[in-house]
Amino acid sequence: MRSGGVTLITELPIIERVIQMHSADLGADLMAYRNHTYRVVNFCLALFPAEFMQLEKLSTAAAFHDLGIWTHHTFDYLKPSVGLACAHLIGTGQDEWSAEITEMILQHHKLFPYRRHPQWLVEPLRRADLVDVSAGLVTFGLPRELIREIYATWPTEGFHKRLVQLELARLRRYPWNPLPMVRL
Repeated sequence: MRSGGVTLITELPIIERVIQMHSADLGADLMAYRNHTYRVVNFCLALFPAEFMQLEKLSTAAAFHDLGIWTHHTFDYLKPSVGLACAHLIGTGQDEWSAEITEMILQHHKLFPYRRHPQWLVEPLRRADLVDVSAGLVTFGLPRELIREIYATWPTEGFHKRLVQLELARLRRYPWNPLPMVRL
């Protein structure tokens, strides 16, 4: 599918496999999380030239980046998500990607740009996730029409509402540490 000169990715085998493997954990949030991962991948591809992207790494990190919320029942989910991703990489013989994908997951809520390994996909994923989590309020220059098209292709299915619910529950339980995933 093409939107404003950008080819939208509508199916990625790694995302489909991970979602299927964790469907019981995701439960009623399955479509919300699946669509979030596709929005993140497509925002990332729109923000950075396709030849720069290493789509399989990006889709692997996207598939696992928030999954620990559901598999480990916690809003302090970065390390559980990394554990799931690394186990997958070892199981598929791609463990040489572990350092980069670990960093992609750990830094995807970093408040400031990631600069340590500029050749890695950490900053592209961070920006793409922020576009989605902000529901398009932060655009990094993406055209509003493209953002609307991506949301039309992969509706939120309650994803943002679920995030607010989880944040409020975390705030009540841990008022001194309501957003443990945020990094400077």
